[in-house]
Amino acid sequence: MASSPNNYVLNLIIAAAILLMMFLQPVALADGQRTRVGFYSASCPQAESIVSKTVKKYFKSDPTVAPGLLRMHFHDCFIQGCDASILIAGAGTERNAPPNLSLKGYEVIDDAKFQLEAACPGVVSCADILALAARDSVLLTKGITWAVPTGRRDGRISLASNTATLPSFRDSVDVQKQKFSDKGLNTKDLVALVGGHTIGTAACQVFRYRLYNFTTAGEADPTIDAAFLPQLRALCPAGGDGTRRVALDTGSGAKFDAGFFGNLRKGRGVLESDQRLWGDASTRAYVQRFETGRMRFEAEFWKSMVKMSNIGVKTGTDQGEIRRLCSALN
Repeated sequence: MASSPNNYVLNLIIAAAILLMMFLQPVALADGQRTRVGFYSASCPQAESIVSKTVKKYFKSDPTVAPGLLRMHFHDCFIQGCDASILIAGAGTERNAPPNLSLKGYEVIDDAKFQLEAACPGVVSCADILALAARDSVLLTKGITWAVPTGRRDGRISLASNTATLPSFRDSVDVQKQKFSDKGLNTKDLVALVGGHTIGTAACQVFRYRLYNFTTAGEADPTIDAAFLPQLRALCPAGGDGTRRVALDTGSGAKFDAGFFGNLRKGRGVLESDQRLWGDASTRAYVQRFETGRMRFEAEFWKSMVKMSNIGVKTGTDQGEIRRLCSALN
């Protein structure tokens, strides 16, 4: 359904207010982490524009790159910080670890990097390109925008063994909370960032175990809505293709909105770890607030994204490097 003119104007006002708040308030947080909004304003003023246009180009031909880039940024930050180590190719790297094999969007980052090296050689880091591309992906899926603090440098270490810190689709709420806490993120951040599943899909092989023989009695996961279960089983038959993908947010999987939280309330979360957010009182409180609008999801999401994007950043000339190719060390 198309938005009314009044809703369109309201969204523009909200986006403008958020951008203003980003410049007036969170810069202090970013400066504390030694990243800042407008880091490339003098050294490469076209940097953000180049990234934005590149993401948009790929999105037009394949909208699935949007959730792919958002997920890639998340995975990068949760493995020894936001340093683009997820982009390094080769045996034994994060990129080739099992939790990351389904990531997509590498070609978008490589293309943006190629253009930036032509415009501003050796200036813009791959880590910053990834952070900007994640923001642009949210905007392209009808979500909100925000000012991204930049100034990260690229890491020199990428080990598949470090991916154990990534949240898993089978994690309990307590385990999820601990993994987020280890990165300096609280329960509200957890629920807001998991809300990124409002766009994107999951392969049947990731959640099919919930549909058949989940309990010792051979039944499905009882937290799945009884009316939703036949739909999931039709999409993911017991002996079917495990690579078939299903939207994580039934009903609006291509649009960045709060519908994801309504699905959790109804028992229509596709991933077990997502649905568990409704079953725990501490996380359910935020799910309810985001769904009802008592706490605006989009506003809390960008705050948590900025917070996450400053995990373990490498800055200054004594840390990391500015890679010439995002997929390889200099």
